[in-house]
Amino acid sequence: MVSRRDYKIQVQWRCFRFNLPTPMITAGSDLIKRSGWLLRLENADGDIGWGEVAPLENDDRVRENIATLINIMTNLYTKQQLTNLSKGAPPALRFGIGCALAELEDDIHKPHETWLDSPLSAWLLPSGLSALDSLLKIQEYHPQGVPITLKWKVGVHEDILERKILEELLNHLPLTTRLRLDVNGGWNRSIAASWSDRLRKEPRLEWIEQPLEPTDQIGLEIIARQVPVALDESLRVYSSLRQTWSGWQVRRPTVEGDPRFLLAALKLGTPRLMISTSIETGIGRRWVNHLAAIQHKGSTPVAPGLAPNWNPSGNLFSHDPQKVWDSALW
Repeated sequence: MVSRRDYKIQVQWRCFRFNLPTPMITAGSDLIKRSGWLLRLENADGDIGWGEVAPLENDDRVRENIATLINIMTNLYTKQQLTNLSKGAPPALRFGIGCALAELEDDIHKPHETWLDSPLSAWLLPSGLSALDSLLKIQEYHPQGVPITLKWKVGVHEDILERKILEELLNHLPLTTRLRLDVNGGWNRSIAASWSDRLRKEPRLEWIEQPLEPTDQIGLEIIARQVPVALDESLRVYSSLRQTWSGWQVRRPTVEGDPRFLLAALKLGTPRLMISTSIETGIGRRWVNHLAAIQHKGSTPVAPGLAPNWNPSGNLFSHDPQKVWDSALW
């Protein structure tokens, strides 16, 4: 593999679009579809690097910015020119370019290694009463004898209803279960305090994910003194928290920037980084799975959040990037 700064790269891109089999309803927004671009970089030696660019659907300005930058990527570039293009670009585009350059230069795994498969993922429960039915189905095909990790979307319906559902869930869950509550910033301090009081001594609680809006960092720190708190949206709004927050961090590689920085942090053994999906194609999922596998080898192994019961099927989600590319829109 070549690594000179001035080698020429042929850049190609294609659009993709897909609907989730079941809409993912959260306190912040409803995830119904995903769309974006696939990148294919090829050098003069015929080496290929693949990338995925998939910003969150509800950010129109970011998508327009990315579309403008993507549309000029139709010629031969040097590595340095691509690196310069990604500087200051939205995180999703930095992820796509970083993915492709890293693969082009074989800078992902050790020599003679390949992409790693993810460890067993947490299961994602939907919001509301359907969480109970979903739990029963999951328990039917989860490997017997293996502790189960569950992530439940809350902060969506009336609090009194969700509190009742919580009690029913806890009545059904073995003591070996690890439970994550994903609030997506949907609580206020009063509600968060009430849930914290209830769950403070609950041994099955792994953490509460983003209980308050990212702007209430003081409130988040107060809650974290009572129960484990994992930050998600806060990390994208205030990226400096990735270096200062000592609790768990939910890291979504496809929307946070060049994945080589996260890869390096995981290889160094940085603790309490949980790898999570943003529902990506097979090209992005290769990275998510690989990073999750490295995290699991570290000092604080934990089930990644890959939403295995929410992913679409088909060649667009294949582990073979060529099949993904062939399935995308022209």
